[in-house]
Amino acid sequence: MDRINVWYKSKLVMIGALLVLKLLLLRTFFFGEIYWSGLPGELLSVLGLLCLAELLAPNRGKGVVFWSLNAVFSFLFFSSALYYAHFGTVPTYAVLSGLNQVPQVRASIGALLRPEQFLFFADFVLAAGWQILRAARRRRRGVVYTYFSEERKNRRWGWNAGVAGLLLVSMVSSVYCVSQGKQINNELVRAEKIGFLNYQAVAAISSREEDRIIAEGDIEQTRADIAKLQGSYPYRIQEGAPDYFGIAKGMNLIVIQMESFQNFPINLKLNNGAEITPVLNKLAAEGIYFPHVYQQIGQGNTSDAEFMFNTSIYPTAAVAMSTGYGNRELPSLPRMLQQHGYTANTFHVNKVTFWDRNKLYPALNFNQYYDKAAFKNDHFNDYGASDEEMYRVGVEKMEDLHARNKPFYAQFVTTSSHSPFIVPASFQQIELPDELKGTNLGNYINAVHYTDYAIGQLIEQLKAAGLWDSTMLVFYGDHFGLQPHETSAAEITASLGIPYHETISRFNIPFIIHVPGKELGIVAERAGGQVDMLPTVANLLGLSLDKEDFTALGQDLLNIDRNVFGVRYYLPTGSFFNDEILFIPGQGFEDGQAVSIKTLEPVADFVKYRQDYDYVTSLMKLSDEYVKLLPKRR
Repeated sequence: MDRINVWYKSKLVMIGALLVLKLLLLRTFFFGEIYWSGLPGELLSVLGLLCLAELLAPNRGKGVVFWSLNAVFSFLFFSSALYYAHFGTVPTYAVLSGLNQVPQVRASIGALLRPEQFLFFADFVLAAGWQILRAARRRRRGVVYTYFSEERKNRRWGWNAGVAGLLLVSMVSSVYCVSQGKQINNELVRAEKIGFLNYQAVAAISSREEDRIIAEGDIEQTRADIAKLQGSYPYRIQEGAPDYFGIAKGMNLIVIQMESFQNFPINLKLNNGAEITPVLNKLAAEGIYFPHVYQQIGQGNTSDAEFMFNTSIYPTAAVAMSTGYGNRELPSLPRMLQQHGYTANTFHVNKVTFWDRNKLYPALNFNQYYDKAAFKNDHFNDYGASDEEMYRVGVEKMEDLHARNKPFYAQFVTTSSHSPFIVPASFQQIELPDELKGTNLGNYINAVHYTDYAIGQLIEQLKAAGLWDSTMLVFYGDHFGLQPHETSAAEITASLGIPYHETISRFNIPFIIHVPGKELGIVAERAGGQVDMLPTVANLLGLSLDKEDFTALGQDLLNIDRNVFGVRYYLPTGSFFNDEILFIPGQGFEDGQAVSIKTLEPVADFVKYRQDYDYVTSLMKLSDEYVKLLPKRR
């Protein structure tokens, strides 16, 4: 065998070995260990790709092809490890398309980087060093080697036949793994059992099958199926006129979506006596406070929260809803209110193209959006303007509408409490205890307190503008702020003296409604999610969703006797909250885990919640079907 063929084969073996090592590394990032049971499918899928490259690539280009494959997969594995560190889920090829958003949140992404993640590129550094040394040695010797001069035109058919045989074996293995993976709803378990590359194949095939089924669907039939399914679940024990219906009828509506805002700071004092959220505490005491509401966002994070609040539709978790469905005519709160004479505007200090909001806002039918260009940049953080500046501009626009006797819906999306939670010294409003200064938890509390302070400034401006007495205010968190690998549950408990569960407490977000002139003082214990917010707000505004012919996937939290709602993306498909537990499936329901949302302790006997599991799984499938059948905007 000539030297050129030995060189080719050594490249194949070397790149194969490198990719295997990188897949083992990736599995440790995903699962905390290698999990040998899923390793054969993982290795055979890599082998199949390399065999295909060996058979198809021209002899002169094989080295380039192998190293290019290595580079592509190294970047893919690195991105996936980083993605998992933030979202806690194994990404598919579709969700990695969101990498174009990284420059906008570089500070947040930077906080997730770890030295060990760069091991995926270690071989390139070593190879570059080796090539430099080799070139220097050649110059000293005055010798230049060229392997291609020894290439023979005739192929080694025995070698190729062996490679083809291995390719066939890997293809059969992948087909088997894919068929097994399609039966597992839990994405993390699926990736563990069948391997990362086969996991991508399952995602692609499932997406094609869903698109085919939906293309043949009928949206009115889907709406009827949703209504029938919801009617089968005992949300209410007794029917009757809804409580609190229309207590804010005719009022303006201001909705403030608070960035990275968890529920635990509400009504919490630090050991130096400082209240973290004094403004929101007062609003909650006067209005309606829901202490057991949880995030349900998908890939789009903050933009998915906006989508859910305004539509009461589940994110598909396959793509940011602003990106995937920004071309649709979305049934929404702005559209509903516009039918009653309202003007709907939305405010966000970043560029409207971030998370494709330039598509989302027209899809939701906001009359006007105000983005970066509308605000004076006071250099609060990477996004630019502070919450105070956003509210200043917002009040000006609302005053103008009020002067023209136009009721309004104003949505504000805050950014001042975005990770990495660095508040400039000139904006800081709270004195932290010494033990919290300089910590991630301390920075978070500082940022949350500033968000609360800025809301107080907004309220003062509303009162000065004569808008306070005619405006209902709604506040909710978009998603969690504290990452477990940066701030552990044990650290939060020790520092603040509160019970904290790394999943339940992290997903728990505030939901507060203030109706002027109504001393309600309600603490509503019903568990809920972000899909439940629109129905709850609509009831208070005197809007009947049945009369409006509006399909909502959530429920009015003030008028149900029990609730259940699904969560996916940060948790595997099939996860749900109800009034008692958080449930996370294993390979299915039977091997899942349950935790009490009240005691934060494991619940061993969860068999009685099987109905909730089946119901939520069916409801989310119908939600996906519904949103995909919505008409495109003209």
